[in-house]
Amino acid sequence: MSAPRYRWVVLAAGTLAQASFSASSVGLPALGPTLKEDYALTLAETGVVLAAIGIGMLFTLLPWGLVADRVEERWVIAAGLTGAAALLAVASTTRSFAAVTGALVGAGALGASVNAASGRAIMAWFPASELGLALGIRQTAIPIGGVVGAACLPVLGAAGGARLAFAFLAGVCLTGAAVAAVFVRGGGHAGEPAGTDASQPLRDPFMWLLGIGTGLYLTAQVGITSFVVLFLHEHRHVSKEAAGAVLAAIDALAVAARIGAGGISDRLGSRLKPLRTIGVVLACSTAAVAAATDAPLALLVPLFLVAGALGMAWNGLAYAAAAEAAGAARTGAALGFQQTLLGVVVAGAPPAFAGVAGHSWRLAFLLAAAGPALGVLVLRLASARQPARRPGRSVSPPAARRTRG
Repeated sequence: MSAPRYRWVVLAAGTLAQASFSASSVGLPALGPTLKEDYALTLAETGVVLAAIGIGMLFTLLPWGLVADRVEERWVIAAGLTGAAALLAVASTTRSFAAVTGALVGAGALGASVNAASGRAIMAWFPASELGLALGIRQTAIPIGGVVGAACLPVLGAAGGARLAFAFLAGVCLTGAAVAAVFVRGGGHAGEPAGTDASQPLRDPFMWLLGIGTGLYLTAQVGITSFVVLFLHEHRHVSKEAAGAVLAAIDALAVAARIGAGGISDRLGSRLKPLRTIGVVLACSTAAVAAATDAPLALLVPLFLVAGALGMAWNGLAYAAAAEAAGAARTGAALGFQQTLLGVVVAGAPPAFAGVAGHSWRLAFLLAAAGPALGVLVLRLASARQPARRPGRSVSPPAARRTRG
């Protein structure tokens, strides 16, 4: 297959590999009621279990990114996803809060390999004029994985409990590992300049402001996507299956939102402008959810759909902004660092949200809305520190030759 065509194969394979892990990392909240019942958990303990994969990712996102700058991306992805599948299989045998939490932390630590490595591989094949769209498509993997989880996990949980659901997630990760090993081809490790300082992204004020600003957006995303099923089931007495369908609808809308945001950013020639716009609307819509927690479902569910989709619309823009600022030789390190900053919120937000929600769901959603409002202010500071935009990379001869390998 010709190199220009093969870039779409790499994009599809990288997206599928990421989606296979996102079925666990993003889809797990759909299993929340089953986990709470099977393990006899409190709401706070459920929040910890739902955060466990994110906690594991927090410690390994940057190391995996550094590895991806030196080792061909397909092997990084395949190794990590295979390990994640093994730990999810272990999770299916657990019977205690501590054991399932430990297994999921391990699965997150290993599965995090796909976050930086798949993005790095895709960047090797797309020029700057298409990078927002390409990474927007790649980032649809997160809500696609969420759709798979939201659609399948409640059904599997009802049929065979958490044990069957974890076994299913293990199989999904193993499939992603195989696809990555066969079809993903990265770009240009041999051609990177010698002596590249991989720690440079960690010293860049723009990278810190970008990560902190977008990390604040995650308070709304996590509040909605991690707890909408539990909220609707326990507070509004909606069935598990119907509540899971709401989460699946949010994830489906987020797919379109991420592609649209990426395409718009390419046309504008900017990642931060649409990022800030999304943040303003996200803060307002999440605040509306807080105000409507006891409103009729006919009003509340559409508000959840809007806030949830917006909460997941921005990730591809942040991903592209980090990669472009770092340059080709440090893409893995930059993406790993950016994802680590986001991971702090992913790991900490569910237990914090659950702690507040145990007293007041309305207050929990209101505090979640404050995150993107503050994030917009931080991103304004980031704009003043933004380096000159680095061109995206077109397909290189080494990358093209690897399509025949």
